[in-house]
Amino acid sequence: MTDKDILTMSAPELDRAMIIDRVIERRLSRTDAAEQLGISPRHMGRLVKAYREQGAVALVSKKRGKRSNRAYPPAYKALVLEIVREHYHDFGPTLAAEKLAEYHSVNLSDETLRSWMIKSGLWKTRSKKAQRAYQPRYRRECYGELIQLDGSEHYWFENRGPKCTLLVYVDDATSKIMELRFTETESTFDYFHSTRRYLERHGKPVAFYSDKHSVFRVNQKEAVSGNGLTQFGRALHELNIDIIYAHSSQAKGRVERMNLTLQDRLVKELRLAGISCIEEANAFLPGFVESFNAKFAKAPVRDTDMHRKLLETDELEEILCYQEQRVVSNSLTLQYDKVLYLLEDNEFTRTLRRKRATVFDYPNGTIGIKFEGQTLPYSIFDKIPHIKQADIVDNKRLGAALAFVQEKQKSLNTERSKRAPKRRGQKLIHEEFKNKTNPALVT
Repeated sequence: MTDKDILTMSAPELDRAMIIDRVIERRLSRTDAAEQLGISPRHMGRLVKAYREQGAVALVSKKRGKRSNRAYPPAYKALVLEIVREHYHDFGPTLAAEKLAEYHSVNLSDETLRSWMIKSGLWKTRSKKAQRAYQPRYRRECYGELIQLDGSEHYWFENRGPKCTLLVYVDDATSKIMELRFTETESTFDYFHSTRRYLERHGKPVAFYSDKHSVFRVNQKEAVSGNGLTQFGRALHELNIDIIYAHSSQAKGRVERMNLTLQDRLVKELRLAGISCIEEANAFLPGFVESFNAKFAKAPVRDTDMHRKLLETDELEEILCYQEQRVVSNSLTLQYDKVLYLLEDNEFTRTLRRKRATVFDYPNGTIGIKFEGQTLPYSIFDKIPHIKQADIVDNKRLGAALAFVQEKQKSLNTERSKRAPKRRGQKLIHEEFKNKTNPALVT
């Protein structure tokens, strides 16, 4: 038997042959057979006649192995793929089809172009794309060497309260929960708050390991100003603590798995305790963390504790706050957060014209201004909210405008320190640490 003697048939064609055999053997009527195959009795008669004369070959499609009458010419297909390869090599089939119609007057369906791109190797289906392998790594050997931190937004109180965020600090060497706190959002001041609690309780670790959240990393590639550090990154740099960014969630898998564990265990514990608000939950967390660590924390490979004690120069109140530099004008003023600050006119401040002073925005909402560590006394001159920066006042109306401004200034409360904290997380930090005074604060 040669290859020419082998007949290839599809499953439907084999089923059709079996039914026709039964018709020829008179075990099935032509009408019933036609009904089973979904064809007319007359066409069934033609198939039976052809099968008797030619055998199974009569049932095989005559178009097998031949190009479809509606197929695009090979030259046209090659031209389209060449355009895609040159201009749209990294485009998906849908977008590439849109651009071909828009710029090249080539009208193809998405699925036609998809099949062409798959066969030519320009596109891979999702199932064919090689999945990246995330290989496990060993834990760090020492306690306090690497601390993974993350924020987990979840319905922690289920239907008893709104969604909120849990800030989680986990030691890489032991999987021990180092800090746990509920917050409304994942903000810079919330991380300042939790980090301060961590440092006062454990000391300074070697490094923190985080994702690329904007709190930790400047993600704007086109940013040309600044030093490339966020406020949180600047604070860690002053404390001599490194921060390492993970390229994927799998890289910081211990804190990610801890989030999943807490979303199961902690949610149920809060339900049993009848807790439905952030304040009650934060009061509940110390006991939960102690019990959790006693059950699940691992022993480190080495007994060395890599935490370092806080130095006398590590003034957490000064470091864990917003710090921004502003240029002192010739009239001894500077602007910050839409407020104009007037420096006290003395021999020292007169030397600061056109120099950069640092504005300290503290957790309680007060403002301090310093130059090279020296506090600068100031007063506040609020901008008048009803006059826009682009407004032009006619010379004839200048007197009336100044009179109106003077009346408004008398009624405005210019005491910045009496205003409520304006940034997310400031109020909570202030309430916890308000008993600690700072001589640098200017009210």
